[in-house]
Amino acid sequence: MNQNYKYYFFISVVLVVLLFVLDILIGSVAIPWDTTLNILIGKSIENTAWKTILIDFRLPKAITALFAGVALSVSGLQMQTLFRNSLAGPYVLGVTSGASMGVALVLLVSSYSGFIVLSDITGSIGIVGAAFTGGMLVLLLILWVSLRISNNTTILILGLMFGHFTNAIVGVLQYFSQAQDLKGFIIWSMGSFGNVVWNELFVLIPIVIVAFIIAYALSKQLNILLLGESYAKSMGVNVTTSRFNIIVSTGLLSASVTAFCGPVAFLGLAIPHLVRNTFVTADHRILIPATAIWGAMFALLCDIIAQLPGTGETLPINAITSIVGAPVVVWVIIKNRKY
Repeated sequence: MNQNYKYYFFISVVLVVLLFVLDILIGSVAIPWDTTLNILIGKSIENTAWKTILIDFRLPKAITALFAGVALSVSGLQMQTLFRNSLAGPYVLGVTSGASMGVALVLLVSSYSGFIVLSDITGSIGIVGAAFTGGMLVLLLILWVSLRISNNTTILILGLMFGHFTNAIVGVLQYFSQAQDLKGFIIWSMGSFGNVVWNELFVLIPIVIVAFIIAYALSKQLNILLLGESYAKSMGVNVTTSRFNIIVSTGLLSASVTAFCGPVAFLGLAIPHLVRNTFVTADHRILIPATAIWGAMFALLCDIIAQLPGTGETLPINAITSIVGAPVVVWVIIKNRKY
C-alpha cells in the first residue's frame, strides 16, 4: 500500500475514534468525561441516571451513526461505479423510496378501521419491519430486472421510475391521512440515529458487516467495470452476476439503514467523491475501506452538529447531512458539466 494511503487511513481512523468519543460525551445532560469512562468500563457510579443516558441512549446512537455512515457511503460508491455516473447514490435504485412506502402504509393507514391490525405494530419494530420489507421488495424487483436487461443505464432509469412510483403512492397516502399519522411519518422521514435500541443494533450491525464484506469481495470486478462492460467481458468477468451481487450489497446496505434510521440524505452521494479526491485512486481495494471510514466519520460529525451542543435542542439528521452534502453535489455538477 502506498505510504500516503497508510497516512490517510491512520488520520481517518484517529478522527473516527475521536468523533465517536465526542458523540458520546456531548448531549443535553453534561456528564464528566471521567464518569463517562468509568461507566463504559463497567465501574459503578452513584448517579444511575447518567449510566442510563450513556448506555441506553448515547452509546447506541453513536454506534448507529458509525454503521449508518459506513453503509450509506459504501453503497453510494458501488452505485457510482456500477452506473459510471458521479451523481448516482443509494436512492438511485428506489430502495429508499420502497422503504418509505412501507412505513407510510403502517403509519398513515393504521388509523383506518379496515387496517386496525396495523395499529398494534406502529411501534419501532413495526416501522423497521415495514421499511425493510418495502425496501427489499423494490430490491427484488430491481434484481429481477437486472437479470433480464443488460444495459446499466436502463436499470438506472427503471430504478428511478420505481422510486417515483412508490413516492407517488406515499404522496396519495399523505393526502388522505390524518394529521397525527402524518406527523409521525414526517418525523420518521427526517431521519435519526437516536431511535435505535440495542436489540435493533444486533440486527443492523450483522447486515452491514455482511454487505460490506460482499462489497469488498467485489473490488476486482468494480475496478474492471470502471473500464466498461465490453472490457469486463473480455477479461472473463460475468457482468450479469457481478451486477447482481453489487445490487444485492447496495440494497442490503441502504435498506437496513433506512429501516432503522429513516432516509438519511447525501452521505452516500457526497462521501465517495471526497474520498476519491483525497486518496486520488480508482482502486476499490483502497476506496471501499476508505469510503467506509470517511462515511462513519462524517455521520458522527453530522450527529454531533445535529445535537446543537450547549443548547439542549436537537436538529433532524437530514438537515445536517444536506448542509454538508449539498455543496459537494454542486461541486460535482460544476466539475462534470456534461451532467
